[in-house]
Amino acid sequence: MPNPDRRQRSNPAEAPTDELVLAAIERAALHRASNTPAVPIWAILEHLSLARRSAAARHVRARVSELHGRGLIEHSRHHGIETWGVTDSGHRHLQRARRRGGLPTLPESPQHRAWRNARTTAGHEIERFRASVHARLAEAALLLDADPPPHSDDWLELADTLQRACRRLGSASYCLYEWREPDDAHADIDNGVDPSDDALEHSERVRVRALRSGRRNLALRDNAHGGQR
Repeated sequence: MPNPDRRQRSNPAEAPTDELVLAAIERAALHRASNTPAVPIWAILEHLSLARRSAAARHVRARVSELHGRGLIEHSRHHGIETWGVTDSGHRHLQRARRRGGLPTLPESPQHRAWRNARTTAGHEIERFRASVHARLAEAALLLDADPPPHSDDWLELADTLQRACRRLGSASYCLYEWREPDDAHADIDNGVDPSDDALEHSERVRVRALRSGRRNLALRDNAHGGQR
């Protein structure tokens, strides 16, 4: 996949064209976890890399109303929230613009940015996480050799900190070595599935997939535990 920093990109400070707004709605719908072709305005702005309270964002809201009036997008509501989806006419309009070469490239997608940020964070932090696991294991060795034996609370406390340290290291390892760069032609959603799962019994597949839950939220996992060293 091309490096998004090297592609022609729209300038977020400039008001996006109607075609770029349509393309943002199309891509936002493609990348949603739910099976719905309609997206809220905040998702459209996110795919255009626009702050929600910016002048460019106000321009986009006005263009959305105009595109709706032209029949290029349709309006709906999902759980009381206004959503927008590209109509067949809108898709044909985009196809013509792409054939003419008149459609600027969208900014980096949110899913690609999430992958890039997680990979960067993992690269910076994985040695610290490894050191933390080493330190916790050294604590365990000291407890094992202690005479008299340590209080049970010491083991329970160590079990908690060791588990957190291992989960942070596991998340960093996944983000750095196993999470493939997303292709914007598809939604990049972690369902916890790995090719090696086919060799496992059903109960074991369920267990390991539960362990993988949240493995992409590296920064959140680290901050949630106070960035323990």
